Amino acid sequence: MNKPSLKTNIPLFFSILLVSMALGLMVAFQFRTAGRVDSGVPYDRVQLLTTELRQIEREYSTLFSEAIDLEDKLAKADKGRPEASQAVQEELIKVRQMAGLTRLQGPGVEVSIAPMNKGDKPGDNLFTVRDEDLLRVINELRASGAEAMSINGQRIISTTEIRLAGSFIDVNLTRISPPYKVLAIGSPGQLESGLLIKGGLVDTMQDWGITVSVERQDEIVVPAFYHNINLEYAKPLKEAR
Repeated sequence: MNKPSLKTNIPLFFSILLVSMALGLMVAFQFRTAGRVDSGVPYDRVQLLTTELRQIEREYSTLFSEAIDLEDKLAKADKGRPEASQAVQEELIKVRQMAGLTRLQGPGVEVSIAPMNKGDKPGDNLFTVRDEDLLRVINELRASGAEAMSINGQRIISTTEIRLAGSFIDVNLTRISPPYKVLAIGSPGQLESGLLIKGGLVDTMQDWGITVSVERQDEIVVPAFYHNINLEYAKPLKEAR
């Protein structure tokens, strides 16, 4: 087994060092104060020094306990390194899943959206699927508890844009075209109910002449987000000390 890295425990080592220095100074001050209390010192002064001495003794006891506690934490950190590493790894996996950087599978719904054929009714754009239609579907699914979603193979994450680009729709700066297939992982019944509620989103889209179908699925695979994520202006907030 490799020896514990000193860099890993630098904060604990410094804490123990500071506590030890404080203990040493207090002990030295205690003996120096005691040496000054002789028969030539007024009684009131003796009382004051006695009170201060007892306060120092209490602080000494507190610091000593803190030193023992820090040493115990240091020992546990050395012994528990494999467990700590495993916990960090598990947390990293969870964060990657929530960020959309891994493929996920589970039950959910498949939503198919397609514009009405131009030959069915007059008008060029009246019955086309717009970017705001897809946004409404995504928002409704998210509000219904969707844990992961994609549109035509594009994973939906916090930075995903869904916008009209000419006669096409861009998702994650990637052009997609109808028919549109939205996959959502979550409770199939809850997701379906959120979309098919009477007078809700699907009813409205169908009134506009858009074809929409919602199917429950026992197993859905949502792809990972594979584009680059560059944060130029957003920085981690430094915690107040």
